[in-house]
Amino acid sequence: MGNTAVVLGGGVGGLAAAIGLFRIGWDVTVIERASMLDDAGAGISLAANGLRALDELGVGDAVREASRGQYSGGTRTPRGGWLARMDGSTLEKAVGAPIMGIPRSDLHRLLRDCLPAESLVTGSEAAGVEQTGPETVQVDCRTTVLNAGLVVAADGIGSKTRSRLFPHHPGPVYSGSTVLRAITERAVDLRTDFELTWGRGAEFGHIAFRDRRAEWHAVLSHPAGTRFADPLAELRRRFHTWHDPIPAMLDATRPEAVLYHDVNELRTPLTSYAVGRIALLGDAAHAMTPNLGQGACQALEDAVTLAAALATESTVDAALARYDAERRPRSQAVARAARQAGRMGQQLSHPLAVPLRNTAMRLTPSRVATRMILRHHAWVPPSLS
Repeated sequence: MGNTAVVLGGGVGGLAAAIGLFRIGWDVTVIERASMLDDAGAGISLAANGLRALDELGVGDAVREASRGQYSGGTRTPRGGWLARMDGSTLEKAVGAPIMGIPRSDLHRLLRDCLPAESLVTGSEAAGVEQTGPETVQVDCRTTVLNAGLVVAADGIGSKTRSRLFPHHPGPVYSGSTVLRAITERAVDLRTDFELTWGRGAEFGHIAFRDRRAEWHAVLSHPAGTRFADPLAELRRRFHTWHDPIPAMLDATRPEAVLYHDVNELRTPLTSYAVGRIALLGDAAHAMTPNLGQGACQALEDAVTLAAALATESTVDAALARYDAERRPRSQAVARAARQAGRMGQQLSHPLAVPLRNTAMRLTPSRVATRMILRHHAWVPPSLS
């Protein structure tokens, strides 16, 4: 089928993969099951590694223009005391960029703008994906059948493609946490760009946007499937004694804007990110907890690495082998680190362990904390030029 690819999923990872393939000369079709692109989601944090990937895809400048640098803030206790300060300027000097905050809908729009409109097919879902020949994969979209030389499965944590390729894999499991998040309806008075506040078995955080609205999230340790009749009212009850501006952000939020879901992860690592001419990417390959803010960044790394391998290797099979060899160790290491961060952060609830953790954080030199961040942020993308 030559340089023809089908990308399953129109989220951040799928769109980035399509851009990368398009930039190296492939004919790409993106299949998105949603009939309308409402860009559900709140906000997203992009670290230097994700921004470098976006630069290589040709959309980095536009994303920076729409984002707000996270220069001030850190981690606090519910009463407002500081456990650790964040210095975005130091991070920028070390890796070239601070963490940037952007509404997910804006990021999706900017990525879509890089693709020909006809390459995105909405309201369609792959009912079946099967390799029918050494160089051909067939995608059954119910009303039509597509044949391609490559399929990129960026179909999320519940990936049906992953289930077909690895029928004995246990799939995603509940992390022990549930998350509620939203973007405030109006601007709020924030003294910092980014904050996390850790209580016993609970976390509240925010990132600030260019228009002075904020995305907030609340992470709670609850049994899977726990739901509240009025989520916003429950959060107001749960966090009303926590420091400002937490109550103010909740007051600036419409009840219908709150998103509510359990946090699942691929705790059992996959043995490969490529089977035949089918590559897994993003959450389909390595869904992780959000504790390091690296989920989208790792998907962007996947996209650039895949495109670079296809651009330089002599065969698609060799390119996919290289993609797997380069991406699987790093992304799975980041996933493990995110899981550990959650255990030492929001999920920690023992009355003796929490103050010990807090003391350790206060005593940790800032340069040590910066080095820990650099392990994940200091990634250099392969060139697509």
